[in-house]
Amino acid sequence: MDSLTQIALGSAVAVATMGRRTAVWKAAAWGAVAGTLPDLDAFIDHGDAVLNMVLHRGESHALFFLTLFAPLMAWLVSRIHGEGALFKRWWLALWLALITHPLLDTMTVYGTQLLLPFTNHPFAVGSVFIIDLAYTLPLLIGVIVAVASPRIGFKANALGLLLSSAYLVWSVIAQQHVTQVARASLQRQGIAAERVLVTPAPFNTVLWRVVAMGADGYAEGYHSLLDASPEIEWRRYDNGAALGQRHTGVDGLRRIAAFSHGYYKVDERDSRLFVTDLRMGQEPSYIFRFDLGTEAERANGPRAAQLVGERGDLRAGMAWLWRRMLGEPLPPPGMSAR
Repeated sequence: MDSLTQIALGSAVAVATMGRRTAVWKAAAWGAVAGTLPDLDAFIDHGDAVLNMVLHRGESHALFFLTLFAPLMAWLVSRIHGEGALFKRWWLALWLALITHPLLDTMTVYGTQLLLPFTNHPFAVGSVFIIDLAYTLPLLIGVIVAVASPRIGFKANALGLLLSSAYLVWSVIAQQHVTQVARASLQRQGIAAERVLVTPAPFNTVLWRVVAMGADGYAEGYHSLLDASPEIEWRRYDNGAALGQRHTGVDGLRRIAAFSHGYYKVDERDSRLFVTDLRMGQEPSYIFRFDLGTEAERANGPRAAQLVGERGDLRAGMAWLWRRMLGEPLPPPGMSAR
C-alpha cells in the first residue's frame, strides 16, 4: 500500500496497543516509524530493473525478520523515553505495527515475500488497490482524533481500525463474487482460461479488472458491481508464448514469469525482447514492462534489464473510471483511442 496508509495503520495499531500507558503522540509517532520502515528497501538499487521489482517486499517484509527486529526497536524506544517498565508493551505494539505492514501489502496484487527465509513465494490476494481512501481515511481520522483528544480518541481509533478491517473483508467478498461472474462469462463465451486474475480498478472496490490467461493468449475485461448485466466484454491478446519458449534461459524473463504467477506476456520489437507483468496496468499501458535487450547483447554477458513501462493518460483514465464504475459500458481509454 501507499506510504500514507502504512503510516496511518502503524500509528493506529500502536495507539490501540499502548492505550493510556504512554502519551498518545509517542505511540502514534513510533507506530508511524514502524509502519514505514519495511518500505525502505525501495531505495536499494540492485542494478537491474527486474531485480528491483522482484526483490522489493523481500526480507524487509518477512514476518520472521520483522519479529527478530521488534524487540531491538522496542528496547531503543523505551530507553529514549525512559520507559523501561513498558518495554514488553512497546515490544508488542511495535511488533504489531511492523508485521501489519506486510500483511496489508499482501492484500494488493504486487506480491509480498512474507515467509522468507523459508520460501520466497510472493503472496498476493489482490483484493485492494495500492491506494484506496475508503481504507485509509478511517485509520487516519481515528489517529488524528486520538492525538487531538485522548479522552474520546481511543474509541475513534478503535472504530477506524474496525472499519478499515471490515473494508478488507468486503474487498475479498467482492473479489470472489466477480471471480464467479467472470468464470461464468468466460464459459458462456467459449473462452478457455487456465487461470483468472481479478483485481480492483484504481481507488475502489466497485469496478474490477479481469485477466484470463490461456495457453497462447489472454483476455481482458471489466465488471462493475453496478453493471446491469453479468456479461463481460472480453478483448483478446497474444501473450507471446512461443517467443517465450525460445527464450526461457533469459534471467529477467524467468523471474517475471515466476513473480507474476504466470500473468505476463513476451514480445519482440526491432530484435529487442520485452516482458510485461500483466497484473498492474491495463491494455495497452503497463507499469512493469522491461527491455531485456537483443540476443547479441545478452550473448556478451549479463545485461541489466531496463524499465520501459508507461502510464496511461491520467485525465482520460479518471473520467473513464468514474463512468465505468457506475455501470456505463465504455471501452478502456487506450482502446477507445484506437
